[in-house]
Amino acid sequence: MKTIRLIYRVMMRELLILRRNHIYRLCMVLFPLLVLFFFTSLMEEGLPQSLPVSVVDHDNSSVTRALTRQLDGFQMSRVTAHYSNVTEARHAMQQGDIYGFIYFPKGTTDALLAGRQPKISYFYTNTSLTAGAMVMKDLKTVSTLGSAAVGMATMQARGLTKEQMQTMLMPIKIDLHQIANPWGSYNIYLTTAMVPGIMMLFIFLITAYSLGTELKFDSSKEWLAMADNRMIVALLGKFLPQTIIWLALIYGYEWYVFFHLGFPHLGSAWMLVLLGLIEVLASQGFGIFVFGLMPSLRMSMSVCSLWAVLSISMAGSAFPIMGMDGALQSLSWLFPLRHYFMLYQICVFNGFPLIEAWFHFAALCAFLLLPWFVVKKLKNAMLTYVYIP
Repeated sequence: MKTIRLIYRVMMRELLILRRNHIYRLCMVLFPLLVLFFFTSLMEEGLPQSLPVSVVDHDNSSVTRALTRQLDGFQMSRVTAHYSNVTEARHAMQQGDIYGFIYFPKGTTDALLAGRQPKISYFYTNTSLTAGAMVMKDLKTVSTLGSAAVGMATMQARGLTKEQMQTMLMPIKIDLHQIANPWGSYNIYLTTAMVPGIMMLFIFLITAYSLGTELKFDSSKEWLAMADNRMIVALLGKFLPQTIIWLALIYGYEWYVFFHLGFPHLGSAWMLVLLGLIEVLASQGFGIFVFGLMPSLRMSMSVCSLWAVLSISMAGSAFPIMGMDGALQSLSWLFPLRHYFMLYQICVFNGFPLIEAWFHFAALCAFLLLPWFVVKKLKNAMLTYVYIP
């Protein structure tokens, strides 16, 4: 009972600090909510829509005009300009006015009707990989449609059936299945990694900041005295209010994306609860551990911010870990976001039982237990260290 009373006293003290200091309200409520709504609204359509492209048509025939209309009808491309030559179109692409263009040389239609192979060229920019890949797909499709349309007309004149024409034009029929994200939505696979990663960044920073300000404002001895000089009790009382706030934020995020926006999830609601809980606790444990290693407000927050930013690249959501260098593959295990993302991918996205991702769950539990290794050093810092700006 005495321990519970001590924890309660420290909690009340921490709640007063949270109420007085505007940084906590900004970094624990306002900024995370802005990040959540920014990313979900930024990629609300799932895929880029109406990317500007252009046409250089030296043939100016009914066939090339029909192909231009087909290109303009694609969901991800929109023909915004017609240029008189390739040089003008290339300059427009280099200046960022368009993402690609297709070039129909003079005689394209005549060559198609004669059964020859006209050379249709398309150009696209890879400055933006996403936009370039989307535009390239549409330009390639239009280029293929031109020869297919003429070939179909020729075979129809010879009396071939529709099935025979399809077999000759497309000997291999592709049956595509995009597992778990059939829409190819960037919102689904990027938001679910970026938002938790930035949430971890805020948790890292606020955890280190909370401990560092005790030294900065010379209140660490008072803090420990309220906990009867028991470091574990002091940490529990200090971070329990923050844990509750973070959990409310994480669970609000999970409800918003998985139930309100309808992101696919095959895992149970209890798996989402467990995932949010272990994410918050592991992030706080890492923040306490970093401050215990280097009891400096500036250095600990710098390390936490660096680790969080690197986590987004090392999570494996945008670039697969297996494609990285061997040393980086080994280093990826030291980032909490990597294990969070694997738990999400295995147990929530694909619905496998927790036992299939036990190692990643154990790794997050290890991050949660890291403060045990620095408790003595942390207590010594709070009692003896002098704050150095």
